[in-house]
Amino acid sequence: MRHKTNPRKGPRAVSAVSGPTPVSSTLTTPLSSALSSTYASDAEFDVNKAMGALTLNESPPNGIKAKRSKPQTPFPFLHLPSELRLKVYAHHFAGTGHVLDLDPDNYKRIHQKLAILRTCRTMYREASHYFYSTHPIRVFSTHPGRFNRIRKHLLTLMKPGQRASVTSLELRLGPGWSKPPRGWEVKPTLGLNECTSVTKLTVFVECDPGSDFFKGFRQPGGFYERFSKKLLGEILDEMPWVERIEFDAWSTVKKSGALMRGLIELSTSRGMRISWGQERGWTDAEEIEPTAPPNMNAPLLLDSGNKGIEVVA
Repeated sequence: MRHKTNPRKGPRAVSAVSGPTPVSSTLTTPLSSALSSTYASDAEFDVNKAMGALTLNESPPNGIKAKRSKPQTPFPFLHLPSELRLKVYAHHFAGTGHVLDLDPDNYKRIHQKLAILRTCRTMYREASHYFYSTHPIRVFSTHPGRFNRIRKHLLTLMKPGQRASVTSLELRLGPGWSKPPRGWEVKPTLGLNECTSVTKLTVFVECDPGSDFFKGFRQPGGFYERFSKKLLGEILDEMPWVERIEFDAWSTVKKSGALMRGLIELSTSRGMRISWGQERGWTDAEEIEPTAPPNMNAPLLLDSGNKGIEVVA
């Protein structure tokens, strides 16, 4: 039976269509475009030489495994002298701030640095003692916001061993001058009796409500002066071993004011050694009152004999 031929497609080709005739060339094929069979055989490939030519950013050729580095021996840190270990701790805890308080950014500044305490017992004792002995602790939190509404402070949250390492405390006066926070009370839970290594107490006065600037807003009868003096006395009663008190303040606070005079008298009566901080720049000498600038709008008086002639500018 014959098949009908489709007139549209035409007759089916019987023989294969021949391709173009190759033209010979005298040019050599570049090595980069050659097939894999043209590369050197595995017997001719120097593996050690290729591994030595590799850089850190290069990967070894296919089929070659990189050499594993030998495990490094841990550095014997505890075999160092104690003086060198203390320098390492000082470098590690740099940037954690001067005074420790309940600040929201403690996680960024301090918490990550305290991970070194989880290394071993020996490093926990050494690093913990160095950290708490070189940072003053604020007795009452002064951070604005929710910390002024709580009854717990940093000293309350610390462990007895940590409180025993503290060598310096700071008392801030001025916040809450019209109504002190509820948690500013000296209680046994504060743990001051366990701060046996404290030899210095810094009293920093942020503002003096007795100045004329607070007139009309302060409580009458020297309320804040009595509160501050009573608070300092209760702290010293809990720590009779404190040797020195350092007074410091902002530039608006006067040493001759009622608040500072009461605090200095209390310290002197207890036989405390008094020093002065660098912020205010006080000394043992009497405070020099700044002279008022001359009034350039005042009338000028000229003396002519016994009569005064007033000259108005």
